[in-house]
Amino acid sequence: MTNIAPQAIPHSIDHTLAMLANADYVADRSLATVLFLSLRMKRPLFLEGEAGVGKTEIAKVLASALGRRLIRLQCYEGLDVSSAVYEWNYAAQMIEIRMEEAAGQADRQRMESSVFSEKFLIRRPVMEALTGTAGAAPVFLIDELDRTDEAFEAFLLEILSDFQVTVPELGTIKAEEPPIVIITTNRTREIHDALKRRCLYHWVDYPSAERELEIVSRKVPQANLRLSAEVVRFVQKLRELDLFKAPGVAETIDWAGALTELDKVALDPETVSDTIGVLLKYQDDIARIEQGEGRRILKEVKAELSAAE
Repeated sequence: MTNIAPQAIPHSIDHTLAMLANADYVADRSLATVLFLSLRMKRPLFLEGEAGVGKTEIAKVLASALGRRLIRLQCYEGLDVSSAVYEWNYAAQMIEIRMEEAAGQADRQRMESSVFSEKFLIRRPVMEALTGTAGAAPVFLIDELDRTDEAFEAFLLEILSDFQVTVPELGTIKAEEPPIVIITTNRTREIHDALKRRCLYHWVDYPSAERELEIVSRKVPQANLRLSAEVVRFVQKLRELDLFKAPGVAETIDWAGALTELDKVALDPETVSDTIGVLLKYQDDIARIEQGEGRRILKEVKAELSAAE
């Protein structure tokens, strides 16, 4: 849990931009606008885009900037209610029952009331997200929703409508103040319109070269300026190719960091070949770059930067 006192919700789009910038997140105005509206209207924000463009980072930065807890539900195939919402600590319950039986206190009604109490309830991310107090509701990140199945998506729809869950043995648990909800998806499948209608939507695209260079400058400040410029232009040109998986912003940052660790001040063909595995993660893509595309792109990058000087 963060020790920072909860901060007020931004009062304008410019304030939202400044808040993100202070946390080293370089956002464009359209993202800042929809984030501002989501916070003011208390509506979930649905972020869609390619992997590695910074969707998850938005929730992390928001929690840090607002001084709120970040509660993350990492979605995956087969995710169910017991993993996402709550479950009972059956082992501890059995021990409690055996202890009461051994003590001669095996009153069925009293025992049932004892073992199905908050003491034995294991709160999972959804229930944790409903425990915030007024003015200090947590940021609830539902990450990669497209990895779950439609049944869980339908269940989540109910949660986002009322921000409450019902535990048969305890009753209904309702949020004192709804959490700040950020939902991300890499669009491996379509999410149902009923869920999208409850959210504000934004497509998070790859950044422009200028914005990506600013991101690298903030995240890898020790990198040589010429190297950062070459790295960004090289990655931007890679994304124009028909690759199995184009590098995201996270890979750009990693590559700039790796080259800096190697004390490089500029790109050269050998360095690109030796470190391309930091940038690309599929052998077919790597082979394509090593078979000539990498040298061609690097030559273009060098020519463009020289012409701009």
